Amino acid sequence: MNCIETAVSRFAEGFNCSQAVFSAFAESLGIEETDALRIAAGFGGGMGRMAEICGAVTGALMVLGMKYGGTTPDREAKERVYQQVREFAARFRARHGSLVCRDLLGCDISTAAGHQSAREQNLFTSRCPPFVRGAAEILEELL
Repeated sequence: MNCIETAVSRFAEGFNCSQAVFSAFAESLGIEETDALRIAAGFGGGMGRMAEICGAVTGALMVLGMKYGGTTPDREAKERVYQQVREFAARFRARHGSLVCRDLLGCDISTAAGHQSAREQNLFTSRCPPFVRGAAEILEELL
């Protein structure tokens, strides 16, 4: 299974969107899958279900940081990763219309009523898988 299908599969298994994306690329980045799942655990649902930046996006940004980020205060390394982040964001926004969970879902899952509404409308199973797939596909293009 490639990273794209792995991400989609992990999301379907019940991992959050950020975990699904970040862990799918973990092995290729030299990260243990279990560590990747733990690192990304708090970023699902737009960061802790605050409906902010989509977890698939934050998972992808972690991948880009691991791939292109520096380990010293190096301006060039910082700019390199920032450029990759901006490119990813532009492509994701062009494909899906936003980077923000509540906008992507059309529902604010940060409230109890909004979360319940999203469940009743099956938004997590109908809307989110394409965001996970899209993030993984864009990463494949960029890496």
